[in-house]
Amino acid sequence: MTTRLTLIAPALNAALREARFDDAGPVEAERRPVCPGPRVRVVCSPSGRCRATAAALGLETYAEEPALAGCAMGRWRGRRLDEVTAAEPEAVAAWLGDPGAAPHGGESLRELRARVAGWMESLEGSADGVERWAVAEPDVIRAAVAYALGAPEETFWRLDVRPLSRTSLSGRAGRWNLRLDTPVG
Repeated sequence: MTTRLTLIAPALNAALREARFDDAGPVEAERRPVCPGPRVRVVCSPSGRCRATAAALGLETYAEEPALAGCAMGRWRGRRLDEVTAAEPEAVAAWLGDPGAAPHGGESLRELRARVAGWMESLEGSADGVERWAVAEPDVIRAAVAYALGAPEETFWRLDVRPLSRTSLSGRAGRWNLRLDTPVG
């Protein structure tokens, strides 16, 4: 049976606007409920930004999913990218250029992708005709799309995830497809 997965990016907040390695703070989103329907199971990243987005979308009944947490940024957590770049230019260059690097002492992008891939594959075992919606951090969505397409790890930095955007994936037997279905207008 085909697994259907819709990934929803969180609303904008100060941390996203400032390129800060953090997920705290209120989101900039009006309450605009969406209706997932009776055959949809909703999961959410444990981040405050994703939980607030789920609430703004009226998705109050969800399971918290630790695998959807953003990349663990170690000692960079809470700092802005420009600050870290000024203080540790070689470390930032390594992080941007090598998916296996974790100069911040947290999780590498390779480890993030493996975590997200493991979660996606676990959904296949429970493919029961129920669609999954997941409110997830932008880096998790990037990792999911790159994994789903079998793209090289470096593809991570070539994917832009807009706030409150929807990404649809479907798959079975270890093969995933990206569905581009946002209507024009």
